Amino acid sequence: MENYTINSLTLQLEGLKVTEVSVYPVFLFFFFSYMIILLANVFIVVLICMDTGLHQPMYLLFCNLPVNDVIGNSIMVPRLMMDLLRPPAERLITYYECVVQAFSTHMFGTTSHTVLMIMAFDRYVAICNPLRYSSIMTNRMVVKLTVSAWGVALVLVGVLLGLTIRLNRCRTLITNPFCDNASLFKLSCDSVVINNVYGLAFTVVLLTSSIGSMIITYGRITVVCLTSRNKTLNSKALKTCSTHLFVYLVMFGCSSLIIILHRFPQYSDYRKFSAILFHIIPSSLNPIIYGVQSKEMRKFMSKVFQGHKVLPSV
Repeated sequence: MENYTINSLTLQLEGLKVTEVSVYPVFLFFFFSYMIILLANVFIVVLICMDTGLHQPMYLLFCNLPVNDVIGNSIMVPRLMMDLLRPPAERLITYYECVVQAFSTHMFGTTSHTVLMIMAFDRYVAICNPLRYSSIMTNRMVVKLTVSAWGVALVLVGVLLGLTIRLNRCRTLITNPFCDNASLFKLSCDSVVINNVYGLAFTVVLLTSSIGSMIITYGRITVVCLTSRNKTLNSKALKTCSTHLFVYLVMFGCSSLIIILHRFPQYSDYRKFSAILFHIIPSSLNPIIYGVQSKEMRKFMSKVFQGHKVLPSV
Protein backbone atom coordinates (compact mmCIF):
# COMPACT_ATOMS: atom_id res chain seq x y z
CA MET A 1 0.00 0.00 0.00
CA GLU A 2 1.24 3.51 -0.86
CA ASN A 3 2.44 5.33 2.23
CA TYR A 4 1.61 8.96 1.49
CA THR A 5 1.05 11.79 3.93
CA ILE A 6 -2.62 12.24 4.71
CA ASN A 7 -4.09 15.44 3.21
CA SER A 8 -0.79 16.60 1.75
CA LEU A 9 -0.94 20.15 0.38
CA THR A 10 1.63 19.38 -2.32
CA LEU A 11 0.57 17.22 -5.26
CA GLN A 12 2.42 15.89 -8.26
CA LEU A 13 1.08 16.16 -11.81
CA GLU A 14 1.75 13.27 -14.14
CA GLY A 15 1.68 15.64 -17.12
CA LEU A 16 1.79 14.68 -20.77
CA LYS A 17 3.95 11.74 -21.77
CA VAL A 18 5.97 13.02 -24.73
CA THR A 19 9.38 12.03 -26.02
CA GLU A 20 12.36 14.38 -25.65
CA VAL A 21 12.28 15.03 -29.38
CA SER A 22 8.60 16.03 -29.23
CA VAL A 23 8.76 18.34 -26.20
CA TYR A 24 9.53 21.57 -28.04
CA PRO A 25 7.20 20.98 -31.01
CA VAL A 26 4.35 20.23 -28.58
CA PHE A 27 5.31 23.27 -26.49
CA LEU A 28 5.23 25.51 -29.59
CA PHE A 29 1.88 24.03 -30.62
CA PHE A 30 0.38 24.94 -27.24
CA PHE A 31 2.09 28.36 -27.25
CA PHE A 32 0.81 29.42 -30.68
CA SER A 33 -2.61 27.93 -29.97
CA TYR A 34 -2.83 29.96 -26.77
CA MET A 35 -1.73 33.13 -28.57
CA ILE A 36 -4.41 32.60 -31.21
CA ILE A 37 -7.04 31.99 -28.52
CA LEU A 38 -5.99 35.05 -26.52
CA LEU A 39 -5.63 37.52 -29.40
CA ALA A 40 -8.60 36.36 -31.49
CA ASN A 41 -11.08 36.18 -28.61
CA VAL A 42 -10.02 39.47 -27.03
CA PHE A 43 -10.19 41.11 -30.46
CA ILE A 44 -13.75 39.84 -31.00
CA VAL A 45 -14.90 41.15 -27.59
CA VAL A 46 -13.27 44.56 -28.21
CA LEU A 47 -14.76 44.67 -31.70
CA ILE A 48 -18.29 44.01 -30.39
CA CYS A 49 -17.86 46.60 -27.63
CA MET A 50 -16.58 49.28 -30.02
CA ASP A 51 -19.08 48.88 -32.86
CA THR A 52 -22.58 49.96 -31.81
CA GLY A 53 -23.93 48.11 -34.87
CA LEU A 54 -22.95 44.87 -33.12
CA HIS A 55 -24.81 45.71 -29.91
CA GLN A 56 -27.44 43.15 -30.79
CA PRO A 57 -28.60 40.25 -28.56
CA MET A 58 -26.95 37.66 -30.85
CA TYR A 59 -23.49 39.24 -30.53
CA LEU A 60 -23.88 40.24 -26.88
CA LEU A 61 -24.74 36.64 -25.99
CA PHE A 62 -21.87 35.40 -28.15
CA CYS A 63 -19.48 37.59 -26.09
CA ASN A 64 -19.85 35.04 -23.30
CA LEU A 65 -18.04 32.41 -25.40
CA PRO A 66 -14.76 34.34 -25.96
CA VAL A 67 -14.73 35.45 -22.31
CA ASN A 68 -15.16 31.84 -21.22
CA ASP A 69 -12.51 30.66 -23.70
CA VAL A 70 -9.92 33.19 -22.50
CA ILE A 71 -10.48 32.47 -18.78
CA GLY A 72 -10.58 28.68 -19.18
CA ASN A 73 -7.43 28.48 -21.30
CA SER A 74 -5.47 31.09 -19.34
CA ILE A 75 -5.67 28.99 -16.19
CA MET A 76 -4.87 25.67 -17.87
CA VAL A 77 -2.59 26.14 -20.92
CA PRO A 78 0.30 28.25 -19.45
CA ARG A 79 0.67 25.81 -16.55
CA LEU A 80 0.62 22.92 -19.03
CA MET A 81 3.42 24.51 -21.08
CA MET A 82 5.59 25.04 -18.00
CA ASP A 83 5.15 21.42 -16.93
CA LEU A 84 6.22 20.22 -20.38
CA LEU A 85 9.66 21.77 -19.82
CA ARG A 86 10.04 20.29 -16.33
CA PRO A 87 11.20 16.79 -15.34
CA PRO A 88 8.30 14.64 -14.08
CA ALA A 89 9.58 14.82 -10.50
CA GLU A 90 9.35 18.64 -10.53
CA ARG A 91 5.78 18.89 -11.79
CA LEU A 92 4.41 19.91 -8.41
CA ILE A 93 1.22 21.83 -7.68
CA THR A 94 -0.40 22.92 -4.43
CA TYR A 95 -3.74 21.39 -3.51
CA TYR A 96 -5.48 24.79 -3.55
CA GLU A 97 -4.11 25.64 -7.00
CA CYS A 98 -5.26 22.24 -8.18
CA VAL A 99 -8.79 22.86 -6.90
CA VAL A 100 -8.90 26.25 -8.68
CA GLN A 101 -7.70 24.64 -11.90
CA ALA A 102 -10.27 21.84 -11.60
CA PHE A 103 -13.01 24.40 -10.94
CA SER A 104 -12.04 26.51 -13.97
CA THR A 105 -11.79 23.39 -16.16
CA HIS A 106 -15.32 22.25 -15.36
CA MET A 107 -16.69 25.81 -15.50
CA PHE A 108 -15.22 26.12 -18.99
CA GLY A 109 -16.89 22.95 -20.26
CA THR A 110 -20.24 23.57 -18.55
CA THR A 111 -20.47 27.24 -19.55
CA SER A 112 -19.67 26.34 -23.16
CA HIS A 113 -22.85 24.25 -23.19
CA THR A 114 -25.08 26.72 -21.31
CA VAL A 115 -23.98 29.71 -23.42
CA LEU A 116 -24.67 27.84 -26.67
CA MET A 117 -28.07 26.90 -25.26
CA ILE A 118 -29.09 30.53 -24.64
CA MET A 119 -27.74 31.45 -28.08
CA ALA A 120 -30.00 28.75 -29.56
CA PHE A 121 -32.94 30.34 -27.76
CA ASP A 122 -32.04 33.71 -29.30
CA ARG A 123 -31.97 32.20 -32.81
CA TYR A 124 -35.31 30.47 -32.13
CA VAL A 125 -37.00 33.74 -31.17
CA ALA A 126 -35.41 35.65 -34.08
CA ILE A 127 -36.65 33.18 -36.71
CA CYS A 128 -39.85 31.76 -35.22
CA ASN A 129 -41.14 35.02 -33.69
CA PRO A 130 -39.47 37.78 -35.75
CA LEU A 131 -42.19 40.37 -35.05
CA ARG A 132 -41.84 39.93 -31.28
CA TYR A 133 -38.04 39.59 -31.29
CA SER A 134 -37.27 43.14 -30.15
CA SER A 135 -39.86 42.98 -27.36
CA ILE A 136 -38.63 39.58 -26.10
CA MET A 137 -34.86 39.93 -26.52
CA THR A 138 -34.50 43.16 -24.58
CA ASN A 139 -31.29 44.19 -22.81
CA ARG A 140 -32.84 42.91 -19.59
CA MET A 141 -33.50 39.51 -21.17
CA VAL A 142 -29.92 39.35 -22.46
CA VAL A 143 -28.64 40.02 -18.93
CA LYS A 144 -31.00 37.37 -17.49
CA LEU A 145 -29.88 34.76 -20.01
CA THR A 146 -26.20 35.57 -19.41
CA VAL A 147 -26.58 35.36 -15.63
CA SER A 148 -28.51 32.10 -16.02
CA ALA A 149 -25.80 30.55 -18.23
CA TRP A 150 -23.01 31.38 -15.77
CA GLY A 151 -25.15 30.87 -12.65
CA VAL A 152 -26.29 27.36 -13.57
CA ALA A 153 -22.71 26.38 -14.40
CA LEU A 154 -21.47 27.89 -11.13
CA VAL A 155 -23.99 25.96 -9.02
CA LEU A 156 -23.46 22.62 -10.82
CA VAL A 157 -19.67 22.84 -10.72
CA GLY A 158 -19.69 24.24 -7.18
CA VAL A 159 -21.57 21.20 -5.87
CA LEU A 160 -19.33 18.88 -7.94
CA LEU A 161 -16.13 20.27 -6.41
CA GLY A 162 -17.73 20.70 -2.98
CA LEU A 163 -18.36 16.96 -2.78
CA THR A 164 -14.71 16.34 -3.65
CA ILE A 165 -12.94 18.76 -1.30
CA ARG A 166 -14.76 17.23 1.67
CA LEU A 167 -12.81 13.98 1.14
CA ASN A 168 -9.60 13.10 2.91
CA ARG A 169 -6.62 12.47 0.65
CA CYS A 170 -4.16 9.60 0.99
CA ARG A 171 -2.43 9.94 -2.39
CA THR A 172 -0.56 12.77 -4.08
CA LEU A 173 -0.26 11.81 -7.75
CA ILE A 174 -2.62 13.49 -10.22
CA THR A 175 -2.77 11.02 -13.11
CA ASN A 176 -3.64 13.73 -15.60
CA PRO A 177 -1.86 16.59 -17.38
CA PHE A 178 -4.06 19.05 -15.45
CA CYS A 179 -6.37 18.96 -12.45
CA ASP A 180 -10.03 18.03 -12.79
CA ASN A 181 -12.67 16.66 -10.45
CA ALA A 182 -12.08 12.98 -11.23
CA SER A 183 -8.32 13.20 -10.70
CA LEU A 184 -8.92 14.98 -7.39
CA PHE A 185 -11.37 12.51 -5.85
CA LYS A 186 -9.16 9.62 -6.99
CA LEU A 187 -6.63 10.89 -4.43
CA SER A 188 -9.02 9.86 -1.65
CA CYS A 189 -9.23 6.53 0.14
CA ASP A 190 -12.76 7.40 1.34
CA SER A 191 -15.91 6.20 -0.40
CA VAL A 192 -16.53 8.20 -3.58
CA VAL A 193 -19.91 6.67 -4.45
CA ILE A 194 -21.70 10.01 -3.99
CA ASN A 195 -19.11 11.72 -6.21
CA ASN A 196 -19.58 9.15 -8.95
CA VAL A 197 -23.38 9.32 -8.77
CA TYR A 198 -23.46 13.12 -8.84
CA GLY A 199 -20.80 13.26 -11.56
CA LEU A 200 -22.85 10.91 -13.73
CA ALA A 201 -26.07 12.83 -13.04
CA PHE A 202 -24.24 16.11 -13.76
CA THR A 203 -23.07 14.82 -17.16
CA VAL A 204 -26.45 13.33 -18.10
CA VAL A 205 -28.39 16.48 -17.14
CA LEU A 206 -25.97 18.80 -18.92
CA LEU A 207 -25.77 16.78 -22.14
CA THR A 208 -29.49 15.99 -22.19
CA SER A 209 -30.37 19.68 -21.71
CA SER A 210 -27.81 20.75 -24.28
CA ILE A 211 -28.76 18.22 -26.97
CA GLY A 212 -32.48 18.58 -26.21
CA SER A 213 -32.44 22.37 -26.56
CA MET A 214 -30.64 22.08 -29.90
CA ILE A 215 -33.07 19.47 -31.25
CA ILE A 216 -36.16 21.43 -30.14
CA THR A 217 -34.99 24.87 -31.32
CA TYR A 218 -33.56 23.69 -34.62
CA GLY A 219 -36.53 21.42 -35.19
CA ARG A 220 -38.90 24.38 -34.82
CA ILE A 221 -36.65 26.57 -36.96
CA THR A 222 -36.60 23.90 -39.70
CA VAL A 223 -40.42 23.67 -39.67
CA VAL A 224 -40.74 27.45 -39.95
CA CYS A 225 -38.25 27.61 -42.83
CA LEU A 226 -39.95 24.74 -44.71
CA THR A 227 -43.41 26.26 -44.36
CA SER A 228 -42.31 29.83 -45.08
CA ARG A 229 -42.05 31.24 -48.57
CA ASN A 230 -39.94 34.14 -47.35
CA LYS A 231 -36.57 33.64 -49.04
CA THR A 232 -34.98 36.44 -47.03
CA LEU A 233 -36.02 34.76 -43.76
CA ASN A 234 -34.76 31.37 -44.91
CA SER A 235 -31.44 32.82 -46.07
CA LYS A 236 -30.95 34.64 -42.76
CA ALA A 237 -31.89 31.52 -40.79
CA LEU A 238 -29.48 29.35 -42.76
CA LYS A 239 -26.64 31.82 -42.34
CA THR A 240 -26.94 32.55 -38.61
CA CYS A 241 -28.02 29.05 -37.56
CA SER A 242 -25.32 27.26 -39.54
CA THR A 243 -22.67 29.30 -37.72
CA HIS A 244 -24.11 28.56 -34.29
CA LEU A 245 -24.72 24.89 -35.11
CA PHE A 246 -21.19 24.42 -36.45
CA VAL A 247 -19.70 25.94 -33.26
CA TYR A 248 -21.89 23.62 -31.18
CA LEU A 249 -20.95 20.53 -33.20
CA VAL A 250 -17.22 21.29 -32.86
CA MET A 251 -17.57 21.64 -29.09
CA PHE A 252 -19.84 18.60 -28.77
CA GLY A 253 -17.55 16.48 -30.96
CA CYS A 254 -14.51 17.30 -28.83
CA SER A 255 -16.35 16.52 -25.57
CA SER A 256 -17.82 13.29 -26.99
CA LEU A 257 -14.34 12.10 -27.96
CA ILE A 258 -13.24 12.38 -24.31
CA ILE A 259 -16.28 10.41 -23.11
CA ILE A 260 -15.73 7.69 -25.73
CA LEU A 261 -12.02 7.33 -24.91
CA HIS A 262 -12.92 6.91 -21.21
CA ARG A 263 -14.31 3.52 -22.24
CA PHE A 264 -10.91 2.41 -23.50
CA PRO A 265 -8.29 2.55 -20.71
CA GLN A 266 -5.57 1.41 -23.12
CA TYR A 267 -5.94 4.77 -24.90
CA SER A 268 -5.55 6.88 -21.75
CA ASP A 269 -2.77 9.00 -23.30
CA TYR A 270 -5.03 9.86 -26.26
CA ARG A 271 -7.84 10.74 -23.85
CA LYS A 272 -5.57 13.12 -21.95
CA PHE A 273 -4.49 14.83 -25.14
CA SER A 274 -8.09 15.03 -26.38
CA ALA A 275 -9.08 16.70 -23.07
CA ILE A 276 -6.55 19.44 -23.84
CA LEU A 277 -7.81 19.76 -27.41
CA PHE A 278 -11.34 20.22 -26.01
CA HIS A 279 -10.05 23.52 -24.60
CA ILE A 280 -7.91 24.55 -27.55
CA ILE A 281 -9.84 23.65 -30.72
CA PRO A 282 -13.28 25.24 -30.03
CA SER A 283 -11.64 28.28 -28.42
CA SER A 284 -9.47 28.82 -31.51
CA LEU A 285 -12.27 28.27 -34.02
CA ASN A 286 -15.14 30.19 -32.39
CA PRO A 287 -13.91 33.75 -33.11
CA ILE A 288 -12.77 32.76 -36.60
CA ILE A 289 -16.11 31.14 -37.48
CA TYR A 290 -18.17 34.10 -36.24
CA GLY A 291 -15.72 36.67 -37.62
CA VAL A 292 -15.81 35.16 -41.11
CA GLN A 293 -19.55 34.39 -41.18
CA SER A 294 -20.86 37.66 -39.76
CA LYS A 295 -21.31 40.38 -42.37
CA GLU A 296 -21.38 43.07 -39.67
CA MET A 297 -18.09 41.87 -38.16
CA ARG A 298 -16.40 41.65 -41.56
CA LYS A 299 -17.55 45.16 -42.42
CA PHE A 300 -16.21 46.62 -39.17
CA MET A 301 -12.91 44.72 -39.45
CA SER A 302 -12.40 45.98 -43.00
CA LYS A 303 -12.84 49.54 -41.73
CA VAL A 304 -10.29 48.94 -38.97
CA PHE A 305 -7.66 47.40 -41.24
CA GLN A 306 -8.18 49.98 -43.98
CA GLY A 307 -7.86 52.92 -41.65
CA HIS A 308 -11.55 53.81 -41.99
CA LYS A 309 -11.08 54.62 -45.71
CA VAL A 310 -14.19 54.32 -47.77
CA LEU A 311 -13.56 52.24 -50.90
CA PRO A 312 -15.00 53.68 -54.12
CA SER A 313 -17.96 51.70 -55.37
CA VAL A 314 -17.42 49.77 -58.56
